[in-house]
Amino acid sequence: MKTPDAGQTVPETLRALPGDEARAIMWRFADRVDFQMLVQSSRAVARNVVGKLVKDGGRHSHDWTPGKQAMLQAFDDAGITATFFDPEFGGFIEGPKNLATALITFELGWVDAGAATAGMAGNLGLAPIHERGTPAQRERYMRGSVPPAPGENRKIMRGAFALTEPLPYVGVETGILSGRVKVAEWKEGQEPLLQVDKRGRFITNMGYATFVACAVASGDPKFKGSCMIVVEEGDPGVFDRGTATRKLVHQLSSTHDPVFSVKIPASRIIGGYTVKDGVIIPNFDHGEVIDAVFRRTRVTVGLMSASKLISAVEPVIRYHRQRFRGAADVPPGTPRHELGLQQREDALHRLVDIWAAGEAGASLGFEAARLFDVLDPIEKKKLEVLAARGIAGGRTEIKALAAVEKDAAEFIDLEHSPEGKRNAARYDALEQDVVVQFVQLDSVANVYCPATKLFCGHMATMMREAVALVGGYGITEDCPGNLGMKWMDIQLEATYEGPEAVQRRQVGLMMTSDLFQRRYGHMMREAGELEAARKGLGAGILLSTMDLLRWTLGYLQKNSDAKGAKLWHSARHGVVYPMADALTWTLAARQLILDVRELELKGPANPALSDGLAGLVNFMSDLAHVQAARTAGEVSRICADLVYGYAPAGAPDLAAFSALRGRVEASLTGYRAAKDRAATALTTVMIPEALDY
Repeated sequence: MKTPDAGQTVPETLRALPGDEARAIMWRFADRVDFQMLVQSSRAVARNVVGKLVKDGGRHSHDWTPGKQAMLQAFDDAGITATFFDPEFGGFIEGPKNLATALITFELGWVDAGAATAGMAGNLGLAPIHERGTPAQRERYMRGSVPPAPGENRKIMRGAFALTEPLPYVGVETGILSGRVKVAEWKEGQEPLLQVDKRGRFITNMGYATFVACAVASGDPKFKGSCMIVVEEGDPGVFDRGTATRKLVHQLSSTHDPVFSVKIPASRIIGGYTVKDGVIIPNFDHGEVIDAVFRRTRVTVGLMSASKLISAVEPVIRYHRQRFRGAADVPPGTPRHELGLQQREDALHRLVDIWAAGEAGASLGFEAARLFDVLDPIEKKKLEVLAARGIAGGRTEIKALAAVEKDAAEFIDLEHSPEGKRNAARYDALEQDVVVQFVQLDSVANVYCPATKLFCGHMATMMREAVALVGGYGITEDCPGNLGMKWMDIQLEATYEGPEAVQRRQVGLMMTSDLFQRRYGHMMREAGELEAARKGLGAGILLSTMDLLRWTLGYLQKNSDAKGAKLWHSARHGVVYPMADALTWTLAARQLILDVRELELKGPANPALSDGLAGLVNFMSDLAHVQAARTAGEVSRICADLVYGYAPAGAPDLAAFSALRGRVEASLTGYRAAKDRAATALTTVMIPEALDY
């Protein structure tokens, strides 16, 4: 790497790894002292209790051991368990908690994904009740799942979520259920008694769960459709936890294949039910419930993977610097002793790519979590408003929401217009319309949630790079930072709660909506404004990339292949899925740029960041620039592959596409200087003497 010429000003660079003050600004919780305290308590559990459990071989057993049980108690004691609950049920955080639970998962995942999953899975078991449960169901299960207060004599309830089932579905099909619910007894004037039969597959928390939210379908003409229903330990019949799954990954979470055959009251149907012509009709089918659940919990899984990549940076730097120390012919003070493998550009550049990918994944995930914190209360109000109009789910709700899409589009345009030029009265009216607000926000959430999860696949690839950077040491048990274990764990996260195909399908379906495309256009305008105001973040690269992606989508929607078949069709996965990948890369790079800009603008107001802020901003800007360039290359490749690859002989002139692609490549001019600066910073950044876990 080139050294500065004599007299040349050297910009400040990274002195130490980014700390909590910077992260709080980037991820927008600097004004939440309760969140900051939660981060600290979660980190203490992760670095001490979980770290020691891993070191002592806790991952060697598939069974639920006393050490793993003690980890749950540590979660309870640190307030991690209670975070999910509203104050009325014993929690301590008002309002939506997506960002709070995301921060917890990030901290736990930094050390071990199984621990993070154990912490998250209890929330997953409760989520159907939280999102769609009746008041009585929320009261029983939410209050019962809060850790007992000092002096309170009761056993805590712990939940599990049983959706997937055994062969032939192998735990991946969510739309087809073999679990059945039947009417066992229905006496005149009394509540029906139901027979529930369900075999679960890969059910997390099952080694100790006291209740399970199960997905079942009707096996009786007196019961219509499907539902989620709660079975409890102690119900009459069989509540068999099954054998522990012999996992290669996430061993600190409990996973079993349970069997249930129990009789329970119909009041356990999540969300309640109605009776029409002697038939029980659940208020929500199982698909409606899991949609409400997964669209939130998939975000935390994505952040689990992001935390792994960022956590790998410090161990890799330490390994590279110490690689040759101790050799007789490598005395202290020599470059080889001080820098080790960091003398070589390859090791530095690859680590820059790893770090940038992790930051982009984290930025996208935390933005999605914040989005759901805004959306959640609006969604609940939307349900109330529609219910008052006699609309409760199903096609009638879909029609009601579609009817306001024009208003939602108008709001998006007004929101992105200068305040002095917008129709203030109209803007205020649309802003106060709950249904309009839900529709416009939902159009974004429907893309950001699966995109966050989809980016896990790329981060899994980059985690392999991290392991490769420490050679054979990476796949040993004593590798600093447990990189080999994290590499294995991240493979599950790429498929957990739906593999890449599921996420690509949802992104592909939702990215073409008029509302999202309208917002996408405003994102492009903002990227152009940011590039004009602040060079060096990669916003110019982002803008040209977004332009190419938009043109390609339009082309694919309008044209056919050589056989006359439409290129853009929901079932044409060879076209739709790569475009979903391209959009995901783009959104992740964009959010990292915005987070770095937030740090640059808000950081100076924080006295704790006064020393070293300029260097941190410079370094993070270079990382954002690098990720934007990587994104440009990936998106350009995908677009060219689809446009040229499907173009029939005698295709219409594609000069416009070639020009756009040329602009993308030209926008990369000079970006390698940013990568070189970031690489150089890795050779001088201070790291602790030893890992704290």
